Amino acid sequence: MKKKQSTKAESKSNVTERIPSGIKGFDSLIEGGFKRRSVNLLTGGPGSGKTLFTIAFLYDGITKYNENGIYITFEEKKEKLYDDVKTFGWDLEKLEKEKKFIFLEYTPEQVKKLLVEGGGSIESIVEKSNIKRLVIDSITSFSLLYQDELSKKESALALFELIEKWNCTALLTSQEFGNTNEDYITSAVGFETDSIIMLYHLKNKKGKRVRGVEILKMRGTKHAEDVYSFEINRNGIEVKKSRVII
Repeated sequence: MKKKQSTKAESKSNVTERIPSGIKGFDSLIEGGFKRRSVNLLTGGPGSGKTLFTIAFLYDGITKYNENGIYITFEEKKEKLYDDVKTFGWDLEKLEKEKKFIFLEYTPEQVKKLLVEGGGSIESIVEKSNIKRLVIDSITSFSLLYQDELSKKESALALFELIEKWNCTALLTSQEFGNTNEDYITSAVGFETDSIIMLYHLKNKKGKRVRGVEILKMRGTKHAEDVYSFEINRNGIEVKKSRVII
């Protein structure tokens, strides 16, 4: 009996689709980009670059790939954020007027209510604006609404199910205050996400602050395992794979 040959279409369907992150040098660490429709956790301390990373992800998707983005925040103020990122040539106000970028300032309680309602107003916006990339910055305050690990896990699963239903690729940020990663690896949110990316803002031996990035996990991906230099300059963000800082 002759072995059936696979068609080109079948071969393509077996290849995971990747979407660029918008961060120069980062995609080479993760086989070309994030998995489409994946949920990714970006965690780090103050000043590590989490918000800039997420805006680069949304801006790149809109301007280069026609993938509209939504930014849901519990902490950032619109005017300040828009002004801060203009330094890198990112005109979010323009994209908002073109209805390609949506900025939503929500309270954790409002997001909790949306989970109960099964999407609510955000779902309407996602569908109406054809949103493909989604950011929640940050989920730390949201997770504090739940007292026990079971409730946190159930809420995280409900949120991820909504994102999957919306066919979005998502970045969720989380504030990290300690010096270890164990809390994020074992936490309800971290355990359920498709990837965990750590951003560092450390002092080197000379006492100078340096930034770094590490991929702790990424399902179905042969990712790099070192901590690489993560630089913020006038052009945006760049990962230097040639520079291992730890």
